[in-house]
Amino acid sequence: MARSIDLKTIADLSVFVGTGISLYYLITRLLNEAEGGPLSGKSKESRQKQSQTWDKLVAVRPNLKTVTLNSYERSVLASVVLPQDIEVKFSDVGGLEDIIEELTESVIYPLTMSELYTSHSLLTAPRGVLLHGPPGCGKTMIAKALAKESGATFISIRMSSIMDKWYGESNKIVDAIFSLANKIQPCIVFIDEIDSFLRERASSDHEVTAMLKAEFMTLWDGLTSNGRIMILGATNRMADIDSAFLRRLPKRFAIPMPGQEERRKILTVLLKDTALDNEDFDLDLLVNATRGMSGSDLKELCRDAALNAAREYIRQKRQLASTTESDAISEMRPLKNEDFFKNLKLDARVPLGTAGLD
Repeated sequence: MARSIDLKTIADLSVFVGTGISLYYLITRLLNEAEGGPLSGKSKESRQKQSQTWDKLVAVRPNLKTVTLNSYERSVLASVVLPQDIEVKFSDVGGLEDIIEELTESVIYPLTMSELYTSHSLLTAPRGVLLHGPPGCGKTMIAKALAKESGATFISIRMSSIMDKWYGESNKIVDAIFSLANKIQPCIVFIDEIDSFLRERASSDHEVTAMLKAEFMTLWDGLTSNGRIMILGATNRMADIDSAFLRRLPKRFAIPMPGQEERRKILTVLLKDTALDNEDFDLDLLVNATRGMSGSDLKELCRDAALNAAREYIRQKRQLASTTESDAISEMRPLKNEDFFKNLKLDARVPLGTAGLD
């Protein structure tokens, strides 16, 4: 009899503890949502960032003072970047002048001169723009420069900011992205590596993923902003994007690997504020030797060259640290061709043109 009573007491106690734990997590979740949304309630820092972003937006656009945001829209504020916080301009992009000119007509004009696209039936702003090409050729950099030059608010979508463990929450976050973009337009909604998000649909897709794609497509079709909301995607695997989404990206720009003249312009931009040795630096030689390298590769090459000079400076300062001659070395020496060629695994004395032309 005593044994049966003890088992009953233990069972009741287990139910009581389990119920208490469930109530704790339920109340915590409700409080988090009340403070700022399903995502923003996860941390105090996240809520502070959202508030700071909104305050900056209101300061730039006073008409937003009367706009109210729901909890899901506030959670999307963590992915919003203001144009004044972007440092990349078109002048920082080398060798893509023709593409930049076309992007200006396709993206910036609809964002800044919407009246031109509403006064003529044939002049309609594209619903989406796709940048595609090999990795490291400047697709993301161009996207940031577009937001900077157009003055548009930039929403950078990441899968980690959309996916939620609770059923149906991801769809609400996607809806919040479009509703927030409509409230803070002109706006560029940027999806980097768009092939990982809007890839080819298949019967084997998870139910949540299928619903998410359908929701995104429906909201995309419902845009009525006359070009002041632009969906901008970037990918190096265009074949993996679903054909239905490609149809909604009518303006497509191929960002190729830089040729000889493009590499010259990229290197000129990268080295414009760098001291170069006039006697031992030949830009033509460097351009010829970097055949097949992307813009990202060239940037890394220049960074490594500067590190070579920095290592020499640090070594000399250490050797002279205990002497009065340490003050004689006040700055790094100018960069030479050999600083670049150490990382190219080539001889800096190779005659001009023998490294191969494009």
